[in-house]
Amino acid sequence: MPQVPGRKARGHKPAAVPPPSVAILDIAFHRASLATPRGESKAARDRLRAELKVVRSSATVLRHLRLETRRFVHPPPSEFETTLLDQAFGVGSLARALTRVRRAEARIRGLAQTAERATKGASGSEELGDQVRAFYGRLSSFVREIDPDLERLRAMDRYLDERPKLDPNRPTLVVAGFPNVGKSSLVGRLSSAHPKVADYPFTTLSIAVGHADLGFDRLQVLDTPGVLGRTGRSNPAESEARAAVGGVATVVLFVIDPTEQCGYSIEEQERLLTRWREEFPRLPIIAVETKCDLIRRATERLHVSAVTGEGLSALETQVRELVRPKGELPPIQEEITEAPLEEFEEPRDQVHREEEDDVPLRAPRVRKRTRR
Repeated sequence: MPQVPGRKARGHKPAAVPPPSVAILDIAFHRASLATPRGESKAARDRLRAELKVVRSSATVLRHLRLETRRFVHPPPSEFETTLLDQAFGVGSLARALTRVRRAEARIRGLAQTAERATKGASGSEELGDQVRAFYGRLSSFVREIDPDLERLRAMDRYLDERPKLDPNRPTLVVAGFPNVGKSSLVGRLSSAHPKVADYPFTTLSIAVGHADLGFDRLQVLDTPGVLGRTGRSNPAESEARAAVGGVATVVLFVIDPTEQCGYSIEEQERLLTRWREEFPRLPIIAVETKCDLIRRATERLHVSAVTGEGLSALETQVRELVRPKGELPPIQEEITEAPLEEFEEPRDQVHREEEDDVPLRAPRVRKRTRR
C-alpha cells in the first residue's frame, strides 16, 4: 500500500545526523581531487598532484575548523553569555572545546608539512599514492577525534542564538521575582518588549529583552523566568534569571504579588528578596508590589498596576534616578529630560505669526515689452 504523502510510516525513525567531520572531510577530499597540475613529464605531474592534494585538503579542513570556532573568538562571548554557557553545558566546557580544536589545528599543520616534504623524496607514483592515502587517514583521525567538541560548539551556537543580544555598554533593568507575579505585564508596559502573558506560572521560559527611552539613552529591560527561591537546586530557567541578575543588571526590579494569586506566600517572596540583597549587596534592587488594582497593603513600597497604569510613572522616575543619577548627564540633557513637555511648546498663534514673518516678500512682477 503506498504511503500517504506527508504521513510518517509507523515505526519510522528520523535519520541520524552525521557528525561534523563527515561533511568537512568530504569537502576537503573533493577539493583535493580536482587538482590538475601541469608538468613536463608524468613524474613531475604526479609529484605536484600529490603535493596539491596534501595542501588543499589540509587547508580546507583548517578553514572549516576556523569557521566552527569563529562565533566564540571574534568577538569572544560576554561575561553574561559565558555564565549562561557554563550553567547549560558545564563550567569551562567552551574553553575545553576551543582548546581541543586549536590543538587539532596545530597537529594538522604539522602533519601537512611533514607529508609535503615526504612527497619531494618519493621515488614514483605508487609511493606518492601511498603517502597521500596515509596522510588522508591521519588527517581523518585528527578531525574525527574532535567531533564531540564540534558538536558541542554547534549546540552552544544555537543556544546563544535563542537568547537575547545585549549591549554591555547600555544600562539594563532586570525584572525578577517568583512565577506569575506579573513580571511580563510590567515589562510590556515599561518597554518595547511583547512578552507572553498568561494566568499560569512559568509562562516565561527564557530571558526576553525590550528597550525603553531613558532621556537621550536607551534602557535594556529584561524579562526573566520565575525563580522559586530554592538554594542549590534550580532548573535551567531559574539559572538564567540568576545569571541575568548577577551578570548584566544595572538595576533589579523585584516584583512582589501581595494577592498571593501567584501561588506563593508573601513570606516566601520576602525571603527570596532578602537573600538576593545579601548575595548582591552592591546592586540596586527596587521592590514593588504589583496588582494594586486588586489589593493594596500598608507598606512604604511603590504600588503599581500593569492593568490601570498606576505607579508606573513614579517607577520609571525611580529607575532613571538609579540608572543615571542627577549630574551624570550633560546639563542640557538633564534639563530636557526633567522638564515637562509643555515648556518646549510654543502657542500656536505665535508660531503662525513667526512663520508669516519669515516668508520673504514677493517682488512685483515686471512685464517685458515686446517689439512690434
